[in-house]
Amino acid sequence: MFNKIILLVFTFTIINVFSQKKDIEKLDEITITSNRIEVPFSKVSKKITIISAEQIKQSAATNLTDLLQNIAGIDVIRRGTNGMQSDIKIRGGNFQQVLILIDGFKTEDPQTGHHTMNMMISLDNIERIEIIKGAAARVYGQNAFSGAINIVTKKISKNALSVNANYGSFGYVNGGASASKELKKSKHFINISHQESDGYRNNTDFKNNNIFIKSSFNTNKKPINIIGSFADRKFGAQYFYTSPASNFTEYEETQTSLIGVSTKLNLLSLSVKPRIYWKRNQDEFLLKRDDPSFSRNHNISNKIGVELNTFYKSKIGTTGFGVDFAKVYLASNNLGDQHRTMINGFVEHRYVTKSGKLDFTPGVAVSYFSDFGFNTFPGLDVGYKMNKKTNLFWNIGSSYRVPTYTEMYINIPNFLSGNENLKPEKAFTQEIGFTHKVNNFNINSSIFYRISNDLIDYVKETSVSSFYKAQNLRTIKTKGLEFNVDYKITALNYKQTVSVGYTYLKDDYEDVAVFKSRYLLNNTMKHHLTASFQTQFFKNIKQNVSYRYVEKPFNKYHIVDAKITANIYKFDVFVLANNILDTAYFEKEFVQMPKSNFEVGVKYNF
Repeated sequence: MFNKIILLVFTFTIINVFSQKKDIEKLDEITITSNRIEVPFSKVSKKITIISAEQIKQSAATNLTDLLQNIAGIDVIRRGTNGMQSDIKIRGGNFQQVLILIDGFKTEDPQTGHHTMNMMISLDNIERIEIIKGAAARVYGQNAFSGAINIVTKKISKNALSVNANYGSFGYVNGGASASKELKKSKHFINISHQESDGYRNNTDFKNNNIFIKSSFNTNKKPINIIGSFADRKFGAQYFYTSPASNFTEYEETQTSLIGVSTKLNLLSLSVKPRIYWKRNQDEFLLKRDDPSFSRNHNISNKIGVELNTFYKSKIGTTGFGVDFAKVYLASNNLGDQHRTMINGFVEHRYVTKSGKLDFTPGVAVSYFSDFGFNTFPGLDVGYKMNKKTNLFWNIGSSYRVPTYTEMYINIPNFLSGNENLKPEKAFTQEIGFTHKVNNFNINSSIFYRISNDLIDYVKETSVSSFYKAQNLRTIKTKGLEFNVDYKITALNYKQTVSVGYTYLKDDYEDVAVFKSRYLLNNTMKHHLTASFQTQFFKNIKQNVSYRYVEKPFNKYHIVDAKITANIYKFDVFVLANNILDTAYFEKEFVQMPKSNFEVGVKYNF
């Protein structure tokens, strides 16, 4: 079946019909804000995936988690529906090793990477998503170990008001409203939403409230931009972190907020982009939902950061340099009261030869942690333009991640133990690949190799071990292959799109001499194939079918989702069917995902 599906997918991608150039040209003109040096997408010499607002709207996803799981090479470990609790992994890395940014503001949590996706932005508020696969520490510092995802929110462009309501399986309801207002010297936007569900299995019910605010002041001169986000989540977490043998009834509540202020100043050939932000997360976790006295973990983390990023254009190229400073605080009844000072500085220079065919971007970042000292992350990007259609690229870089406070200090008797003597993780990554664009046909492919030292995981060394203990593992080598194909055609006077992605990963985790691990050794993705078919045959109706195949050591599965959207007067309506094949599957051991389910939604634009 798998081979037949691959053959079918590739048959679609090689069909040769007439197409238009506008969509690819529009994408090429996007300035990548996830770079320190601003570069148009068409001239970037590294592996960056762009998900545009149009692609988001036409996708079969209704939340950020479900959207990302259809990108080849991104392994989304969901423990519930509608993105309530999920971990993000890139190219076989750990969920602790991915940095999520919102408009360039870092949102990592010093307590644990499990909180990475706590503060999801509604898809309606996203302009695009920039995904860097591979070492990004040279750009962002320590948490961008295996990659980074920058969520760029939409600009406030006009006065508008809309309301929406969704209903779905398992008693799922979702309601929200958005409003934007343009004044003489300022613009403002607010989105509020509420979701809840009875849960698709025992003790997976949830309630979730979100508020997102974006404002721009002094719009007639040098705009000052402010974003604010708050997410309050309460959810049953059955087997989210333990196994059925433990017989716990886990429960968790989180509150996550972000406030960020930024601006951009242009001084002749010098551009200066200062930022200041405050990120807070509060987490309460119970092993027994109805008995808080049995085991209650309460944590409050705060991060206050200041960044100053600049780039200078001259005859010899573009030079970027900057520094960010942050203080981190944690108050916890289990992990203790902790604090950390972080300083990260970087410099890089992009040089393009006179012919415009060859470009070099060497750079280095230097980080300081008050509890781990100094470290450096050198890297190099090289690009070669063979012709107007084909570009080659080669990247090398190092990355680094300090342990989270959970990894160092967690203590749950007879279950989980931290390790104060953990060393930071380190890795060296290199990648070589190409991109090829012809009209509306786009293909890119690459091979990559990562050598990781001292990776951190919770392990049992023998079958008689009574608990998992955090340890540094030996050197791990990971190699892989990735390709993506996008093809846009015009049929029946409407645009039709076929997208295919595939990632293959090979590592030597099996050679690690331990009995069992919680995250790395038993849960690494080997094959990941994704495909989506976006079609339109009538003026106001669009369809999307998405497919993914995932193979892991303990599980492999095929999933098909489908969505129909219609625009009727001022109404946007959709019908979504998830897991059409009614597949029984696991993204994490012991957490069976739901079989076939549905969701319908309507949005009214005033």
